Amino acid sequence: MIDLRRLLALAAVALLALSTGTTAASPAKTKPAAAAPVAPPPPPFEPLPPPKIYLFRGAMGPFFSTGMDRLEEKLTQAGFSANVYEFTICRWIGDRAISSYKEAPAPIVLMGHSMGGLCSIVISEMAAKENIPISLVITIDPAHATGDVPLNVERFINIYLSDSVLGGGNVVAVPGYRGHYASYDLKENARVSHINIEKSDDIHRQIVDMVTQLPRIPPQTQVDAVPLRYLVPANTLVELWDSGVRLPVRRGDTMESIAAANRVPLWSLAQSNSLPENATLTPGQSIIVPRHLTPPEPTAVMANPPPGRR
Repeated sequence: MIDLRRLLALAAVALLALSTGTTAASPAKTKPAAAAPVAPPPPPFEPLPPPKIYLFRGAMGPFFSTGMDRLEEKLTQAGFSANVYEFTICRWIGDRAISSYKEAPAPIVLMGHSMGGLCSIVISEMAAKENIPISLVITIDPAHATGDVPLNVERFINIYLSDSVLGGGNVVAVPGYRGHYASYDLKENARVSHINIEKSDDIHRQIVDMVTQLPRIPPQTQVDAVPLRYLVPANTLVELWDSGVRLPVRRGDTMESIAAANRVPLWSLAQSNSLPENATLTPGQSIIVPRHLTPPEPTAVMANPPPGRR
């Protein structure tokens, strides 16, 4: 006769063995891997304060640099802090600009005609000694004695006449300059002279547009900025680019197709690269294209001063 208690004990042992074997055969459950930490997105770019703009007339400025006064009026009407001065008080205004920046930092813009252009570089050099950046310098047919663009200038534009006796300053940058640089020689334009080059309403409009965009431009690396130097063809549209950028040539690209794709005139592409306008391009070749750091508002405009305003 079977002992009921012994039978129940054997059944319990069998169930325990079965449970243990099943557990051993099952793979151990692993904890889910922790998600890799995600870097926080960069903080949104905060627009800079409106720039403070200092304009300088040339010698006998009230008679021969009146275009700077008109430019000052347009900048003021656009809502900017802009004032025009004689170049003879250059260093005094430079000291004031530096003190103002130290009290309340805001982008500094310097513009000058003839000796006023020389003054703009002098103040830039003064600011460099104080480690103060200059956001934009525009010289308009500056004097031949004008110095080189210092390293603290973020953007520099020179509009000049290389054959001018009163101006004609072919301003270059110091070695190692990494900012945005563009130079425009208008000597081929017979309608432009030293005493009317600063009076172009079209150039004024482009300058006002550029200054308007200035506080909205986020910080950018300047290692890819290629300097531009142009001899502008006679009676040709002038567009004030900031600098050039190198782009690779793709299969099928031509000088004309690249100019059209980037909305720049063919002559500017040819001069930027020291190539004929019908040059054959090779895929992978690097080519310099003029650019704006922000899209231009209207299309390019003529450099000619308005009739009757010379």
